[in-house]
Amino acid sequence: METTAQPPHGPRPPGHPPPARVADGVRFAFGTLTVLPVRVPRWDRAAARRGMVCAPLAGLVVGACAAALGALALLLGASPLLAAVVTVAVPAALTRCLHLDGLADVADGLGSGRPAEGALEVMKRSDIGPFGVVVLLLALLGQVAAVAELYAAGWAHGAAAAAASAVVARTALTLAAREGVPAARPEGLGAAVAGAVPVRAAAAAGAVTVLAAAGAGAAWGVLAALRYAAAAVLALCAAEWLLARCRRRLGGVSGDVFGALAETALTTSLLVLALG
Repeated sequence: METTAQPPHGPRPPGHPPPARVADGVRFAFGTLTVLPVRVPRWDRAAARRGMVCAPLAGLVVGACAAALGALALLLGASPLLAAVVTVAVPAALTRCLHLDGLADVADGLGSGRPAEGALEVMKRSDIGPFGVVVLLLALLGQVAAVAELYAAGWAHGAAAAAASAVVARTALTLAAREGVPAARPEGLGAAVAGAVPVRAAAAAGAVTVLAAAGAGAAWGVLAALRYAAAAVLALCAAEWLLARCRRRLGGVSGDVFGALAETALTTSLLVLALG
């Protein structure tokens, strides 16, 4: 961060970077979690802390883009199924499919039955094994089917669900980056952000996301608001379950684990909303 201002108590000791600003966190979140052309001037723990707290904001932008293009496809005459495919494709494109790749890699690693070191080695391979293929296909089919079901009830239902679920998915990353969650590897995105977010900040982000989801559903009444809130809670719980398993089997989080958590939360949220 370029600045000429001095801290109020004199020059900062060497090795202690200045506190990260909100703008640093926003750049970190968008620069690491999306393909949007955002420059990330700081890559340190302070910026990672701010950035992972801002992860739901990146999800809101991704979800809004997915909802807008899906709704546009419907308005242009596309079927709910085709519009759902467009909606699901947008987040994949805006993340370079890294979250989907992480889901497949984690499925292969956990499904290998190997100890932590061997499972992590499986996850580092460039190919996708049978576990990864099956889990990836089921997740994508579930997402498309859920969004199509929602679009069949009206474009606003599908658009709201797509946006809310994208926010929930990135909130799962904020929770996974909380203090006390170790990194599975000494390098990579997982090591950069593992344990960076204070527990209270992570809990606050989760609570705000649930309330925001309820607000999105409130447009259709109290029951819809409760359904949206329940979808957010269940999605975050599903991600926490996967996180707990990854901590036991892999020793902590990695970039692949973060991707798997996001896709797990996204899929769970959409399925719950569609079933409602």
